[in-house]
Amino acid sequence: MWDVFATVGLILCCLAGVVITAVRLPGTWLIVAAALAYGWWDQWARVSLVLVGVLLGIALMGEVIELLTSVLTARKAGASRRAGWGGLIGGIVGMFLFSIPVPIVGTIVGALVGCFVGAMIAELSVRNELGQGARVGMFSAVGFVLGMIAKLALALVMAGILVSSVIWSDPVPSATAAPAVTTAESQVIVEDAPLTKR
Repeated sequence: MWDVFATVGLILCCLAGVVITAVRLPGTWLIVAAALAYGWWDQWARVSLVLVGVLLGIALMGEVIELLTSVLTARKAGASRRAGWGGLIGGIVGMFLFSIPVPIVGTIVGALVGCFVGAMIAELSVRNELGQGARVGMFSAVGFVLGMIAKLALALVMAGILVSSVIWSDPVPSATAAPAVTTAESQVIVEDAPLTKR
């Protein structure tokens, strides 16, 4: 019974991790934490430390991709370094300031607007050219979308790996577990035991 509850809880955590990754919150790290908790509870029978390490590596890769995509895309448009970081910071701030009251989608729209505005203002502070600033803002917003899609895809991969390893894999017996003794073996042990004289 507890095994069913733990598996359902793990699946719910993975789903929550994917959803909050879509709004640029640390959903991949929620999936890693769920893997650690389940592995510890199950004595690493289905979720090994190696698997946790793989999930941790994917989560780190997602953070790097999300961080660099918007910056590098803006630089492709000839943006200054300040504009690249302005788009990144603007995307984070925009999730709270420019969100529209629609679940998930509203936060994404707010982050896009914030990314565009942040990159454009930062570029205008370096070069007082409205056309160039708008172009940099647009490229930064496109990079934001690409980074979000890439990280969401990685979150889905992490959730799929973790859930499939729990549901479809056979549990690996713990190294500290004592071997089971069958009834036939116990009878042989009793029959072979020497009799002591009274």
